[in-house]
Amino acid sequence: MKSFMLRKEDVTREWFQVDATGKVLGRLAVAIARKLMGKDKPTYTYHTDGGDYVVVTNTQGLVFNGKNKGRDKLYYRHSGKPGNLKTRSLDEMMARDANKVLELAVRRMLPKNRIARRMLERLKLSLGSEHQHTAQKPKVIEL
Repeated sequence: MKSFMLRKEDVTREWFQVDATGKVLGRLAVAIARKLMGKDKPTYTYHTDGGDYVVVTNTQGLVFNGKNKGRDKLYYRHSGKPGNLKTRSLDEMMARDANKVLELAVRRMLPKNRIARRMLERLKLSLGSEHQHTAQKPKVIEL
């Protein structure tokens, strides 16, 4: 018996397009992370980047589970200087940049290593229904 190990030379990448209108943030982020990692393929190998490209449109239309999640969920950032902790709620982040909310959710579901940075580069986000990647002819999928 031999174990199959995917080599980077053998990777074939596809393009997928997802419409985020009416989708729950966490469930959509899980499905996108699986596509970026290639876990939905039978050739998945943990140490090789075998994932696909994902184009997400209409990120403004994301919905959230929970009664007060928009007000209660907080995003933190810190510059490293004393007393410089900044806090924003989910509603404020969505008003400022809905793409950033989805990007952060997907980033935190990817492995914490160098391969994850390459995976995240293949995530393409768009606020509206138009995107720049029509030349790649992405397959429209329902996640």
